[in-house]
Amino acid sequence: MDFELRILGSSSATPSANRHHTAQILTIGNQYHLIDCGEGTQMQLMLYKIKHQRICNIYISHLHGDHYFGLVGLLSTMHLQGRQLPLRLFGPPGLSEILTLQLRYSGTNLSFPIHFQELDTTQYFKIYEDKQLTVHTIPMEHRVPCCGFLFREKPKPRPLIKEKLPKSLTPPQLVRLKWGEDIKDEQGAILVANKEVTNEPKRSRSYAYCSDSRYKPAILPYLHHIDLLYHEATFANDLCERAEYTFHSTARQAAQIALAANVRQLIIGHFSVRYKDLNPLLEEAQAVFPKTDLAIEGSIFCIRE
Repeated sequence: MDFELRILGSSSATPSANRHHTAQILTIGNQYHLIDCGEGTQMQLMLYKIKHQRICNIYISHLHGDHYFGLVGLLSTMHLQGRQLPLRLFGPPGLSEILTLQLRYSGTNLSFPIHFQELDTTQYFKIYEDKQLTVHTIPMEHRVPCCGFLFREKPKPRPLIKEKLPKSLTPPQLVRLKWGEDIKDEQGAILVANKEVTNEPKRSRSYAYCSDSRYKPAILPYLHHIDLLYHEATFANDLCERAEYTFHSTARQAAQIALAANVRQLIIGHFSVRYKDLNPLLEEAQAVFPKTDLAIEGSIFCIRE
């Protein structure tokens, strides 16, 4: 099953000629999860041939325009193209009111239902779950209510070794073996030991999106050993005082979070428009955490099982 991230936008508050506002697509299996939706997101979806009708969930981290100004346009296009499938939308207080006003005064009655969940951005809390995935909020520290999102695959079943299975096993017993149980008799004696007839399950994967925030080590417990971490890095560390004042982070600070959390890979983004060349930011982060990459538009990060 696919588990990959596509970067659609990596700029901070002001866009530049070659960098768009924040947006990402996380593909898990056959579902698209859109994370933030800055201005121009639907144009980026078209550029990279991502079918927006396959988007099942949209997550908005906070209500600064570079993270959601593209949302009403995308919803309108979905409507104009006849979407019928429900859409799940997660966002901070105020987002529902904003969308209601925009749609009301444009005379737009969407052709599909939106299931909106207002987020408490101060809590680590499970907001979504299906058969394969859970999504939790990560409380960030920004000028307005803001949260990140943690995506985790659920534990996977153990593959059965067919040639080692007794022929007398029933379908329910096979299911129990897949989920790590031994088969026992009524007295509790083991008839079939799970480890003797199954292999280790495939690894469950994880991705954390840490949106706009001051350097916040308090989030480390939520990030330990995840596969892929995106953390904003608006400034280089020579502007760490400005980062603190504007509730943003530096490239070095993002790398310090990745190192302390022992993640597999770090992506930095949300770059200030002042940086025409991003290599100094990359080098600053890699000096602390070598497995760092830039969130460049069009980049794909695959997480293998």
